[in-house]
Amino acid sequence: MKEFDFVVKNEEGLHARPAGILSKEAKKYESVITITNEKGKSAAVTKLIAVMGLGVKCGQTINVKVEGPDEESVYEEVKAFFEENF
Repeated sequence: MKEFDFVVKNEEGLHARPAGILSKEAKKYESVITITNEKGKSAAVTKLIAVMGLGVKCGQTINVKVEGPDEESVYEEVKAFFEENF
């Protein structure tokens, strides 16, 4: 398992469009990608409604976990995605 913390910089927080793109992208991998908000609530990023339900706002820190057979490559791609979109 690999994980990193990320502070959301996007003014709109973890909103629908990038969350949808992330969800679609995550379905390409064997690894499971999970986001946990500051309150400890988690969601698999492939579940768009669950991710939106986390209610992540600008300035909040989330924890992103990647676990599975391709986690090494997925970790770097997901981290870059968050830097570019959130």
